[in-house]
Order: sequence, then structure tokens, then C-alpha cells
Amino acid sequence: MIGKKSKDIPSKGGSLFGSTTIAWETQFKEGNAMWKVPRLIRLNDNIVVREDETAIFMRDGKILSTFDQPNRYALTDINAPVVGPLVKALSGVQQQAEVYYLQRRFIDGKFGSAEPFQFTDPTFGVVSLRVYGEYRWKISSPEIFISQFVGSLNLETSDEVEDRLKEQIVILLYSVLGKMKDQGMKVTDIPSNLTTIEQAVLALSPDNFQQYGVEINKIQQLNISLPDEVQKAVNTRSEMSVLGVNYMQYQAGQAMVDAAKNSSGTAGIGAGLGVGIGAGAGMGYSFSGQMSNMMQQPPARNCPKCGSAVPAGNNFCPNCGASMQVQTVTCPKCGTSVSSGTKFCPNCGNNLENVGGKKKCPNCGSEMDANAKFCPSCGKGV
Repeated sequence: MIGKKSKDIPSKGGSLFGSTTIAWETQFKEGNAMWKVPRLIRLNDNIVVREDETAIFMRDGKILSTFDQPNRYALTDINAPVVGPLVKALSGVQQQAEVYYLQRRFIDGKFGSAEPFQFTDPTFGVVSLRVYGEYRWKISSPEIFISQFVGSLNLETSDEVEDRLKEQIVILLYSVLGKMKDQGMKVTDIPSNLTTIEQAVLALSPDNFQQYGVEINKIQQLNISLPDEVQKAVNTRSEMSVLGVNYMQYQAGQAMVDAAKNSSGTAGIGAGLGVGIGAGAGMGYSFSGQMSNMMQQPPARNCPKCGSAVPAGNNFCPNCGASMQVQTVTCPKCGTSVSSGTKFCPNCGNNLENVGGKKKCPNCGSEMDANAKFCPSCGKGV
């Protein structure tokens, strides 16, 4: 609990006039930002202020004095106007003289969304998100803090103040999520952008919290809860990224794991394949990563005639019909095999312009290789 009840806060000392020494006891300060002294202040009361505290003196809802230096402050006849003329007290007119203690240190708190944020995703449609996290804050301006939370909002405990701060942080988070969605972020991208979201909220906090006299120092441990089906998709994509496989390869590895689990006849085989690789789900994923090169099809080729991309395995270009089979010729000088149409041998430099070409026999008209010396049909030298 942030604010303590009056019966939990002991008062110190006393006098014949009923005056009291008032101090914020250490055992009640941890985690608390504010404490209201649980009784009205009277003449001759003493206010003790320590290094990490600020005391705000109010009367009738207005701030009259701020005690921000460590010391003991006695409300005597010197500063009696702060409390009010004694004659008024004797005449029965009671003035509301109060003291609020404020912490100067940073305070750690947690936040969470009461209502889900509706995130519209192109794949999953409308997804309900809930956000949780931690934040660190402190009171940067005691006067503004008291004026806003105590004077305007009529809050008296730190529990009430912190509830208000949590609401504002969640509103900022939803605003950041909306802007990042408009910039193209999908719901499956959220887990990898949590740090970016934290920094964006922190950057917007001064404009939203300075008006309350509050500084937000840190947003951390952000968790955005995703529906089960979305979380499963995120986990799958993360595993694929780690393994360096595509979706089909991942599914093949998963199928092997399922087969090993569900079939007693193949369980031994699956276990054998997993030796040295891992067990359980890790075995299937790791094995699919090792098999990725075997499963991956050769890359598409460009048609030598029209330049179109031709799927791997096609023998003819689907655009122009040209053959995709690689034609080769043998260099007659050194025997190196080179692609048909190559003008010079890359090994010996021999001229290959006529190698692999055709010519007709002048005697019988049969077609033969351009570099042939005798016709294979009639034997006539050419």
C-alpha cells in the first residue's frame, strides 16, 4: 500500500499546547511517493524534513510554503500567519492547514492494460493485445505535482496517483502501437520490436507527464500478450530464422518429428537420425536444417535466347521455346569441353569459331562437322 492510514503513523513528542513533532517514518517510506500528515497542523508544531524529502504546507487547498531543505521547521509566532491568526482559532474558525510529504527518489512501479488494444492485422484480422511492463518515475516538480493531483484531481494517496500514471503509460503505449501499425508493422513483428516500442514511449513521456510534475525515467520488461494462434506463428518464424530454412523445409522437419512421435515403427529411425543432433523437437528442426541443401532446388536460369527466367528443371523456355540444354564442343587442340558458341578456347586460346559447326560434302551433299577432313558418307576428302 502506498499511502498509510493515520493510525499506522506514530507522532512524536508533545507539549502543554498539544504541539507535535511530525516526521515521515523510514519504515513507511519505501515505495511510497506521497504521505499526507493525518491531522491538521497547529501552531508550534515541528516539521522534520530529511535529505530525500520535500514537505508541502497547504491551507484551504492552496500551497503556502515548500520545505525542500533538510531541517526541523517549527511553526512559531514568526511564521504564525502560515497557520492563521490565533484569534481565529480561538473564535472557532477552523482553517484547513495540512502537510504533504513527497519523495525525491526514483520509484519503481508496474503497469498493465485493463482493456485490450484492438490491432488490425492484414493476416490475422482484428487481434486483441494486452500490455504489461515496469516503469521508473519520480516527482520532478513538487508544487505542480501537488497542484495537479491533490488540488485538481483530489487524490490523497500514492496508490491513487500511481493508478493515474499507469493509465497514462498504457495510453501512450497504445498510441505508439497505432503509429507503428500505420507504418507497416504487423502483429507478428511486435515481439522483435519491443525495445523500439519502449524507447518510443519514453520519448513521448516528457510531453505527457511534465504537466503533472512527474518524470518517467525508464520503461522496461515490456510484454505484449498475443493470442495463441498468433504466438504460434511468431514462434515458427523465429525457429525458421534460427535454423536458416524456408517454410517447406521447416514443415518437412516437423513432419519427421511427428512421424517419430506417432509411429512406433519409425521411432527408432527418427531417434537414430537425431544422434548427435538433438532430441525431441530440436532433433527434427536441426535435421531439417542439415537437409536443406539436399532439399533445395537449383536456382532458376535465364533463357540464352530471350533472357526470360526459366524455372529449374525446364528443358525449354516457356516464353520463346528455346532449348535450355547446354550445348558443348570439344577444343580440337587441347580437348577442353566448352560451351557451344565460344570463339576461343579458355584453356589454350585455339580459335573455335568453326568447331561444332556443320558443312555439306561437295561430292554427295551429306552434312558433316565443319572441321571434318573426310565425308562420313562417301569417304571423299574435303
